[in-house]
Amino acid sequence: MRMEGLRRGAVGLFLLAEGLLYGAFLYWDVTVGGPGSNPIKYASILLCALFSLGWALLGGGDRLVAGALAFTAGADTFLVALTDHYVLGMALFCGAQWCYLLRVRRMSGRSWPGGRLVLCLLSLAGLRALGLWNPLDVLSLVYFANFLCSALLSLSCKGRRERIFSAGLLLYLCCDVCVALFQFPQLLPAAAYAFVRVGMWLFYLPGQVLIVLSGLPDSIFRGDKT
Repeated sequence: MRMEGLRRGAVGLFLLAEGLLYGAFLYWDVTVGGPGSNPIKYASILLCALFSLGWALLGGGDRLVAGALAFTAGADTFLVALTDHYVLGMALFCGAQWCYLLRVRRMSGRSWPGGRLVLCLLSLAGLRALGLWNPLDVLSLVYFANFLCSALLSLSCKGRRERIFSAGLLLYLCCDVCVALFQFPQLLPAAAYAFVRVGMWLFYLPGQVLIVLSGLPDSIFRGDKT
């Protein structure tokens, strides 16, 4: 009973900390703007990774989720904290998507390898036709094609943790759509561009937190006493 209370208390503290970080960087982005909130954002992602890793090693949490979040923290080290070596950062994001692919396959029994391959090839052909053939764009499209398939496939998964995982992936996907739109300010009205600038992280951190929660052991959701 006492151990279960401590475990639930740890989850509550994690959610409180992430909520405070989320509010802090959103306030900064809306009122000040610029990269000044990057350390707060990076801290929030690092906390997700460390919390998930702790549960995976000591509390029976899902190791694929912990691995994916470790890749994500590594990617954001380059993309958010250092704002350098973007190709390496995107390669690490591809590692995170590989972990999510394996988890979706384990949950649903399917992975859509043919669909993933066709979508990747069509995307790369389009990239080539547009003359945008470079390592960063290639990795970004391979990443997004696989992520889209995993997010859509997760919708068919049943169970509480599975639904939480699917919701996290969909929010994460919304973030990536905002990132893509952010690269083309000339295509968007000023108000829409202002939204996607904030929307990237508006969706990203809640998606990551839901993915963390989806990797917690079943006992947290059932209320088992230990």
